[in-house]
Amino acid sequence: MTAPFRVCFVCTGNICRSPMAESVFRARLAEAGLDGLVEVDSAGTGGWHEGDGADPRTVAVLRAGGYEHAHTARQFHASWFDRLDLVIALDSGHLRELRRLAPTPRDAAKVRLLRTYGTGTATDATDDLDVPDPYYGGFEGFEECLEMVEEASDGLLAAVRAALPAPTVVTARVAAHDNRRTAREQHRPQEKEST
Repeated sequence: MTAPFRVCFVCTGNICRSPMAESVFRARLAEAGLDGLVEVDSAGTGGWHEGDGADPRTVAVLRAGGYEHAHTARQFHASWFDRLDLVIALDSGHLRELRRLAPTPRDAAKVRLLRTYGTGTATDATDDLDVPDPYYGGFEGFEECLEMVEEASDGLLAAVRAALPAPTVVTARVAAHDNRRTAREQHRPQEKEST
């Protein structure tokens, strides 16, 4: 069996942006039938919130968007690069910090800025592609972050799908189709038996 493709989203404390991105992307993978082929998690560049749950505003925004969520914050470690295929930074500061932390140039190349996967974006070195930290602001900032994460997640999904071995993706598509068909059949009204 092929090893899963592994993606880790990274922000500052792992309580706002990266858990949001993790939940959204996990939902996108499930919709595409790729959730069994790709593992997703998240972490922070710092360990200030290790062991904490996500910020309540993050949880509220995710629930309102229909996303499932369970989270415990943790800090990213350089030793993780070896097992990860893609490390997704939420802003340019995280991008620089993670690339400095990478043990090899190959590992540094695994680090990408999330919004470079959005429509109309071209470079991962521009500050205006940051997902801004909503922690010190109001609820609207969390809603704005969710919109940015959702918009970039479709492009990220396409990139991850392209990185998977072709037979694996075909198998996943067939499985997703079968799952949708089974779900439709379970929701059809039952015909009444005539007596």
